[in-house]
Amino acid sequence: MKKSINVPRVEGFDHLEQFATDTIECVNWAEFPYKPSVRFYIAHNGTALLVRYEVEEVNTKAVCTTANGPVWEDSCVEFFVKAPGSPFYFNFETNCIGVGLSAKRRSRSDFAHFTPEQDAPVVRRSSLPAEPLDIQNGRWTLDLTIPFATLELDTIPEILEANLYKCGDATTPTHYVSWSPIGLEHPNFHCPEWFGQLILEK
Repeated sequence: MKKSINVPRVEGFDHLEQFATDTIECVNWAEFPYKPSVRFYIAHNGTALLVRYEVEEVNTKAVCTTANGPVWEDSCVEFFVKAPGSPFYFNFETNCIGVGLSAKRRSRSDFAHFTPEQDAPVVRRSSLPAEPLDIQNGRWTLDLTIPFATLELDTIPEILEANLYKCGDATTPTHYVSWSPIGLEHPNFHCPEWFGQLILEK
């Protein structure tokens, strides 16, 4: 069953107690049973979506240091979002040291990465230093700010379709967990038909 969450309007990350919160804990594929502890907080400030991820996991790893590189192989959190009825969706992926990938897509294989200029308004702030690492039993947070204009929206939408993920293709153990469940046979986050709903307060 697809999930939904009400997204309140707040002033900023200083008011985290006013954010909506939930966990990323859907294990959709039995061959990848590991489920790290991941809580997210979500709100908007009238011009942008604000998301905080809080992660605790057995292996916190970051190798990728280049924007639009394979951040999904590292300890990575992801936010996929689209406007209802749109043929496009946007994916924002960020490893634990704050290196990001941003793209506009029709599908997993049909996409255009953001240019540095397009990505500049998207703000990522990690609690970890911006350097490669590989540690056991790591804890970290990631703050993500995505302007509505970056999503090609002129006003605050009533509803957005989205899913939030935690993955690590090259971490130990490999894992793929989601907020809203995915009913596909093999691991694939590029499935807008399985996105949940964000209901935004004006």
